[in-house]
Amino acid sequence: MSQTTILSVKNLSVSFTTNDGIVDAVKDVSFDLFQGETLAIVGESGSGKSVSTNALMQLLPNNALIHSQSHIEFESKSLLDLPEKEMQSIRGDRIGMIFQEPMTSLNPFMRVGIQVAEAIMCHRSVTRSQAKAKVLELFDLVHLPNPQQAYTKYPHEFSGGQLQRIMIAMALINEPDILIADEPTTALDVTVQAEVLNLIKEIQAKMGMSILFITHDLGVVKHLADRVIVMCKGDVVEQGECDALFANPQHEYTQMLINSIPKGSKDPISEHAPALLQADDIRVKFLIKSHFLPSKSQYFEAVKGISLELKQGETLGIVGESGSGKSTLGRALIGLLPSTGRIQFRGQDLANLSEKQRFELKKDVQMVFQDPYGSLSPRMTVGDIITEALTVHQPQLTRQQRMARARKALEEVRLDSHSINRYPHEFSGGQRQRIAIARALILEPSFILLDEPTSALDRSVQLTVIDLLKDIQKKHNIGFLFISHDLSVVKALSDRVLVMQKGEVKEQGTADEIFHNPQSDYTKKLIAASFDLDEEIEAA
Repeated sequence: MSQTTILSVKNLSVSFTTNDGIVDAVKDVSFDLFQGETLAIVGESGSGKSVSTNALMQLLPNNALIHSQSHIEFESKSLLDLPEKEMQSIRGDRIGMIFQEPMTSLNPFMRVGIQVAEAIMCHRSVTRSQAKAKVLELFDLVHLPNPQQAYTKYPHEFSGGQLQRIMIAMALINEPDILIADEPTTALDVTVQAEVLNLIKEIQAKMGMSILFITHDLGVVKHLADRVIVMCKGDVVEQGECDALFANPQHEYTQMLINSIPKGSKDPISEHAPALLQADDIRVKFLIKSHFLPSKSQYFEAVKGISLELKQGETLGIVGESGSGKSTLGRALIGLLPSTGRIQFRGQDLANLSEKQRFELKKDVQMVFQDPYGSLSPRMTVGDIITEALTVHQPQLTRQQRMARARKALEEVRLDSHSINRYPHEFSGGQRQRIAIARALILEPSFILLDEPTSALDRSVQLTVIDLLKDIQKKHNIGFLFISHDLSVVKALSDRVLVMQKGEVKEQGTADEIFHNPQSDYTKKLIAASFDLDEEIEAA
């Protein structure tokens, strides 16, 4: 790594105009990025990490104000003074960016291969066939299954982790001088995370590329970064060489972040706890090629005959790589996807319920979706989003009573109750996920399907949410089906764990059995690739 400065940020300050007044998101931030280095910006959600990098790419919303003393220089050019046309020639070419939320960063009406090819055709004189060849090469590099098939698919046909790999391919296709990676491994399972980080390192070494790495995952930072900047509420509280900062953190906020790795295990449930959910031989198929004769149509079997049981007050963790069928299984169990097999909830066969019984069941069965941005209406305030279920299922409550419940729910997930009148786009990714969790909890259901509920949360908030979920579960005896690729969180929260690969169960058992005495090679591979879990087990 050289000491040649490729990007210089001086006195960057950014404010937002909101319904509740002016919010100072970034306060007088300064740093340099050197040629060929990896500089990590870490901090909790809402600390100003993404706002800082969006400012240098001129991608801030209309209600943002960059203060006049701010200065950002890239190769002797002041980025804040460049007209939009010049910025377009830099974005995606000289400076590439991997966005935080892949599900909302891709056009749902365009095939993904065309979208990635578009990135190189806008900046390079290449033919369509040359662009396609480059896209397929990158799809293979980021380990996207069946690159030729993937090229012609639409975003909704991929899992969250696969979409993130597509976004990484798009950011790298022009071999940029600087790669801004905004939470690039958040949606990835641990094995692919390790592969992608190694891939980014390889490309960096090959091209001498500089990386600005934004993340809340300190395990990733420790393995990837040369230097680290720690941000808290818009301020830089500490910065330094990566090894030195982890070995001897000076600021109490940095110390808190480093110590915020999920640990411990869940208290066991009663042996006599009744069964809440029972599923037998669940299968889910997707039509991939239709034919006039149904017998000749081609199907992809995403879930292949899985059976499971969840007791009252129990947490069943489901882990596996991206595309293993975890989310598909979960959605089939609560009726969001058509499936075959038998599903019973509290002894009642769901196939035999009347419409009225199904409606009554909905308040007992809630879900926290993987993508908080896509599952929250952009046209509704946070208060209206959280209280919508109360309006439907408890119409006797007044608006004041509903809003009081909403404020309490926001406080439970560590959000300011005054933010009740704000809209989803005014929150960071992690804050939006907490809003989604508050919405699921407000009806006090007996079963919650949690699909990657902590993937967008920083570590300190993960600990709070884990403790919160444990407390609520204990208080109300709720059963959780917890789907995640974050093994340290699964270990801390689950009674039992089910390991999936390619739609099948590879291994299942208690959390202690799975994590301390795994039987299958696949489970061993998952544990070995988890940075936080690996260190925790070694220390145990």
